[in-house]
Amino acid sequence: MENIGLPKSIKPRPYWVQYVSTYIVFFLSLFIGKIKVNGRHNIPKEGSFVLASNHFGYFDPFVLVHAIRRPIDFIMQKELGIEPHFLFAPMIYGAILTDRNKVGPSTIKDSLKSIKKGKILGIFPEGGITSTVLTEAKPGAVFIASKASTKILPVSISGGEYAWDNMLKGNSSIITINIGKSFGPLEIKGSKEEKMKKLESYSRELMCRIAALLPDNKHGDFTGDKTIKKYRKEDGFRFFK
Repeated sequence: MENIGLPKSIKPRPYWVQYVSTYIVFFLSLFIGKIKVNGRHNIPKEGSFVLASNHFGYFDPFVLVHAIRRPIDFIMQKELGIEPHFLFAPMIYGAILTDRNKVGPSTIKDSLKSIKKGKILGIFPEGGITSTVLTEAKPGAVFIASKASTKILPVSISGGEYAWDNMLKGNSSIITINIGKSFGPLEIKGSKEEKMKKLESYSRELMCRIAALLPDNKHGDFTGDKTIKKYRKEDGFRFFK
């Protein structure tokens, strides 16, 4: 089934709408499978932050809301569209629409507005479902976090890429969410060239921090990066070698 375009009426919903929707997500999660969450103690107790996660499967936004247990304003790539049977989610829950190849002024404005309100901004740095292993990040997550002077919380989801197919076959899935330690705020200053280098460097750091929360066979473009082992030690996870 082909994806359909996202209506322009989609925008971040009021906090109370998302709060009520969170309970609906908890209920729906029971049908997805067994969801295991590690590292909840790393979630900032209060205030806003940018939540950055890999994006391998359609249910990723659902399980992230389930894991964080707080409303999240997700950024969605409008040109990629969405499968018709998932359209109800952004229509009810809301989202910030953007172009995956260029973070426009309206996206930045809406994102900063959400953060200023103390909400969590959810971003999939890779720009949508591009693979079942990690790929290079777009600069949006790091750029917005630096503009807002807020922290980034790296999160990984594994097992979710098979959840939809498993549901259609009547099988249950085991989905693991690992929440790492937040980092930042990031400072990006200097000449245009210097800013670009910092954006690239911080974006790679972000993806390596996410990789540290995933099994080795999911590291994709970051396979063999020596900083992954360092970040695993920082996070304290003992699930991987």
